[in-house]
Amino acid sequence: MTNVAEQLVHLLREAGVQRIYGIVGDSLNPIVDAVRRTEGIEWVHVRHEETAAFAASAEAQLTGRLAVCAGSSGPGNLHLINGLFDAHRSGAPVLAIASHIPAAQIGTGFFQETHPEQLFAECSHYSELVSQPEQLPRLLRIAMQTALGRGGVSVLTIPGDLADRKATAPTPPVTKVRPSPVVPTDRTVDELAELLDSAEKVMLFVGAGARGAHAEVMELAARLGAPVGHSFGGKEWIQFDNPYDVGMSGLLGYGACFEAMHQADRVILLGTDFPYDNFLPQARTIQVDHDLTRLGRRTPLELAVHGSVKETLRALLPKVKQRTDRSYLDKMLRKHADRLEKVVDAYTRDIADRTPIHPEYAAAVLDEVAAADTVFTIDTGMNNVWAARYLTPNGRRRMIGSFRHGSMANALPQAIGAQLAYPDRQVVALSGDGGLSMLLGDLLTLSGADIPVKVVVFNNASLGMVKLEMLVDGLPDHGTDHRQVNFAAIAKAAGIHAIRAEKPAEVEPALREAFTHPGPALVELVTDPNALSLPPKITGEMVRGFALAAGKTVLNGGVGKMIELARSNLRNIPRP
Repeated sequence: MTNVAEQLVHLLREAGVQRIYGIVGDSLNPIVDAVRRTEGIEWVHVRHEETAAFAASAEAQLTGRLAVCAGSSGPGNLHLINGLFDAHRSGAPVLAIASHIPAAQIGTGFFQETHPEQLFAECSHYSELVSQPEQLPRLLRIAMQTALGRGGVSVLTIPGDLADRKATAPTPPVTKVRPSPVVPTDRTVDELAELLDSAEKVMLFVGAGARGAHAEVMELAARLGAPVGHSFGGKEWIQFDNPYDVGMSGLLGYGACFEAMHQADRVILLGTDFPYDNFLPQARTIQVDHDLTRLGRRTPLELAVHGSVKETLRALLPKVKQRTDRSYLDKMLRKHADRLEKVVDAYTRDIADRTPIHPEYAAAVLDEVAAADTVFTIDTGMNNVWAARYLTPNGRRRMIGSFRHGSMANALPQAIGAQLAYPDRQVVALSGDGGLSMLLGDLLTLSGADIPVKVVVFNNASLGMVKLEMLVDGLPDHGTDHRQVNFAAIAKAAGIHAIRAEKPAEVEPALREAFTHPGPALVELVTDPNALSLPPKITGEMVRGFALAAGKTVLNGGVGKMIELARSNLRNIPRP
């Protein structure tokens, strides 16, 4: 190898890395040039380093493989930090290359000097400075394995002049490490079985950690006569083909999930680190998670089970007794269906003719038009609500967003990473006008590289979730609304096929036109700024807040095709 940069790029390629997201800059130039000269790996030029980190995070979350982003010295790599926080909290194996000022100038207050190895410590499992060429192969191996093994971010800080120096250490072969599932002890499984068998009413609450365990969760629910609720992260893995579904809990939730959880004698949390502890019963709870650090940090536990959901349930199922009494399950299924019927009535009444477009109607149409294996990237805010309630999972669709970090502006950059990882799948960025505005420049990334992402913008000229938060607190909304912007016109100026829909009848044709367009496309939906959503549990304090400030705000909560699932499940319940 001629220099450290070339050695770095070669080792990344051998580890399976196909691209590096970033913006070129002086301290990064040796690495960018090494990418240019190396087959099998490419440089993806974005318009903001935050986009680079979000794109790498999306690629890593969807593929499970290591993804890489890079930022030049000082301001360049500082821009990575928000996307890296999101990747780290999402457990995405991402390596960030933070190039640095010349090694001899570190500590002198040199131009653009920062200390990346310290700055990134909070959003990474591993953050180290490469100070000598011979360190590079070893530190890179540690960084890659840490990101993959622990699930999260590693950062290597590399001075630009060091990257251009001769590689002095031999380039070792890359050993690919395949992590094994975590299996609980027989004693723990026996104790778990005893606790479940001794409870009259058991409820399952399922998160993203149940990925790949759909069959086992359904079998356990059948064995126990247990209703199954889910977090937003668990929606895509557990809601489809689920005759025990009682909806979702949390601020975006709906249906009977909250009530089923609080009426249960025992709740088992499966692969979820659900953060909103006020929605959890704070008693009678068991938790199963492959990450030991998550056990018991949201609620007191009767039993903490360290194990992957799939392996734990495989060991548990033969030891759990089959129940014949479905009365608790059937009661919760009826409540769930009844609640959805009521909100669907509110949702369907005159919505298809309302102008501005009601966002729930638009989301329901999007769900119909999108492909069966679409990858949706979802902006934080009200778009989370519409996605949670209207996008129908089927075991093939994927939904990712900033579900743990809660950052705005994530949808467009995540869609870039998703589309490059899966060039033959439909990728839809479900964007809010506020989120899209923050990283608007990366529409140029779509057009410049002809990345066929479909951006669907819900434009209500408002920060809708912030408005809801203020209303709940009894405050009149202030600073949440802004002048209407024509995003379709901006996208056209950027060289992107764009359609603006202002009437409900225009929504479906606009989406179909965009989705059949071979390149990048943007659909702007001008939606009602007063269409907000209530959480499933409403406190007196919330009601007082809305009474003080809501005025004419429209508050309803349709749930799209979830009512069809609920109705289907009711057919299996014997009539009293």
